[in-house]
Amino acid sequence: MAATSGIFRVMLRMSIHPGKEREFEETWYKVGHAITEHPANLRQWLSRCDDEDGAYYVVSDWVSEPGFREFERSPEHLDHRTRLHPFRASASMVTMHVVYEMTGRALAGGTPAPSASR
Repeated sequence: MAATSGIFRVMLRMSIHPGKEREFEETWYKVGHAITEHPANLRQWLSRCDDEDGAYYVVSDWVSEPGFREFERSPEHLDHRTRLHPFRASASMVTMHVVYEMTGRALAGGTPAPSASR
């Protein structure tokens, strides 16, 4: 039996021009509010790949796909993309729906999370 959390997740992989990584990270942080201030956004992360120079992943969670698509068509998104575009050598995006979410012990206050019954 499948469960769905309702969370719509977007994962963007970007290759950043060599030597521009630090400036990219700083710019991403400065313009990140364009995403987090949208009412449909739940959270987002910027992660630097340990295995490949210049590779980054942005993961963002949304209350729904229509909410994300609304942001995607907004002037704020256009401005966000315009500011980050000079750093990008290439990019690809995948979207998905979260099926299960499990909280780890460290976030659950040191006590085991309740077992899910099937």
